[in-house]
Amino acid sequence: MTRKQTIVVIGGGFAGINLIQNLNPKFFDIILIDKINHHQFQPLFYQVATSQLEPSSISFPLRHIFRNYPNVRIRLAEVTEINEKEKFLLTSIGKIEYDILVIAAGCKTNFFGNKNIENHALTLKSTYDAISIRNHILQIFEDIVTAKTTAKEALLNIVIVGAGPTGVELAGAFAEIKAFILPRDYPRIDFSELKIILVEGSPNTLNNMSEKAKANSRKYLENLGVEIHTETTVSDFDGTILEFSDGTTLKTKTLIWAAGVIANDFKGLPESCFTFGKRLKVNRFNSVEGLSNIYAVGDIAFMSTPLYPKGHPQVANVAINQSINLAKNLNRMNKNVSLRPYEYKNLGSMATVGRNKAVVDLPFVQLKGFIAWVIWMFLHLMLILSVRNKLIIFINWAWAYFTKDTALRLILKDKTSR
Repeated sequence: MTRKQTIVVIGGGFAGINLIQNLNPKFFDIILIDKINHHQFQPLFYQVATSQLEPSSISFPLRHIFRNYPNVRIRLAEVTEINEKEKFLLTSIGKIEYDILVIAAGCKTNFFGNKNIENHALTLKSTYDAISIRNHILQIFEDIVTAKTTAKEALLNIVIVGAGPTGVELAGAFAEIKAFILPRDYPRIDFSELKIILVEGSPNTLNNMSEKAKANSRKYLENLGVEIHTETTVSDFDGTILEFSDGTTLKTKTLIWAAGVIANDFKGLPESCFTFGKRLKVNRFNSVEGLSNIYAVGDIAFMSTPLYPKGHPQVANVAINQSINLAKNLNRMNKNVSLRPYEYKNLGSMATVGRNKAVVDLPFVQLKGFIAWVIWMFLHLMLILSVRNKLIIFINWAWAYFTKDTALRLILKDKTSR
């Protein structure tokens, strides 16, 4: 019997999970490496950050996901270097050899080289980040209660940089907290001066969506009381004073940075493999250009095709379907069957702005309002991995819809945290 090949997969996100689930266990032994022990459902991070869902609702232990996959081993580790000539990885737990390497490590927040912003801003790229934002925002509300007038201004400004889906969804959720939650939680405190400020460098909110979606999302946010600054960038932030590129300043204790991403990169790979945003250049079969037996999928991969010469969008649909296609191609190699190139089928994009408010761009129609909101909820529920979590999330959403409230506003941090 031919020895099974060892596939090492870096990353347990949408790309890594779907790749492993579609590999034939007869052909491959698999080692999944990740720094955390769970898969994170990134599209709903903002709901954890705004106290609408508990972290466990959108987090799925990797060992639970693959408990019925005897050919899968999981290693909690950080990859420090890739030796592509001798086919091994250096990690925080030692050396790991491979026959085939699949890099599905995704992206991290891009601060564009600004260390002050990196040191003082909040980010939303993990479940832990979402919990940190929740703790911070809830503590801000508590601080407002007792703050002196001179200190209140910085507490009353919540600034979100980046008006893509994450920024828009956060801004809408915070605006609804101001409208529906704070008056009931703090009946003797006037939160009318609390400002939700959304900053975007391009001319529009949701700049990568249709013109209707751009216009409607902005209208929804403005109706909720969100203050929007487009064609504006932030140049500095020291934890209290935020400076805009035009030199004007604003006092704030809260800057949430959702302005861009850059791919996670690894030592050992030649510079010729990388393109802008540190993404790895791959061919139509997700093989990293110039390397043997190394593949990249999802957000970290840059694939130029006739329909997408500037690469595919960094969204879950691409990550999932690239990985499925690669898994099937790896299976085909073992059957001596011809391989199939990948092409992205754009099924649309969407974002929610709040209760009954969403925008959806489908291939042949653009939707807004309640119908779009229902579609957004349904499609996100379908992507959740377990039936149990689907049910929990649905119940939470239903409760929040009818009561305009949740009971999840818990500050959870250790004694040394602020």
